[in-house]
Amino acid sequence: MFEHRTAPLLPSHHFLLRVLCYGAAATVLIGAALGVGVLGYHHLGGLPWIDALVNASMILGGMGPVDPIASTAGKLFTSFYALFSGLLFIGAASLVLAPFVHRVMHKLHLDDE
Repeated sequence: MFEHRTAPLLPSHHFLLRVLCYGAAATVLIGAALGVGVLGYHHLGGLPWIDALVNASMILGGMGPVDPIASTAGKLFTSFYALFSGLLFIGAASLVLAPFVHRVMHKLHLDDE
């Protein structure tokens, strides 16, 4: 009456390639966000390049800013960049975990419905 068919799992070397591609996408996304942060802290916050890099890295890593920002534009940028970084972390983690979750769904036959 009802035939239950499941898609076969990817071979391990294809799965590894998929994991690497998703990891690379997450890395590019984080790198681009770090670049935006460095530029924003340098131009809007008035920080030297190395301090801008430290502040952007610390915000992306969830630690918080290092140097105080004096200008209004810099403070606004810091606020929006901190919120953006929090959401970016969730997105990057989702990208890295997606192939594993998809494989588990296949094994548990959760993708049939």
